[in-house]
Amino acid sequence: MNYFMKLFKSRDNPKNRLNGSSYSFFMGGSSSGNRVTERSAMQMTAVYSCVRILSETLASLPLHIYEITDLGSKKATNHYLYNLLHNEPNNEMTSFIFRETLMTH
Repeated sequence: MNYFMKLFKSRDNPKNRLNGSSYSFFMGGSSSGNRVTERSAMQMTAVYSCVRILSETLASLPLHIYEITDLGSKKATNHYLYNLLHNEPNNEMTSFIFRETLMTH
């Protein structure tokens, strides 16, 4: 009888054992019980600033396409991706803005 009382008592007051810090990496939860998503994280100033700094830094690096020839490697300025990645992907974005957006997403 005592066993059945424990069984019913645990069913009336369930405990979520996945809210601890050991499963938060897999489930996306936190110890506060709030769910953390990409959208909610980017609304925090610290996360947004870190992502912005990383994406601007990587977008500012020079990006060239190289091709391997018999004499070694050289810049492939006539490659069809060269204008997209190095110069301008479309009329409304520069290469920097394009690469920064890619890194942010």
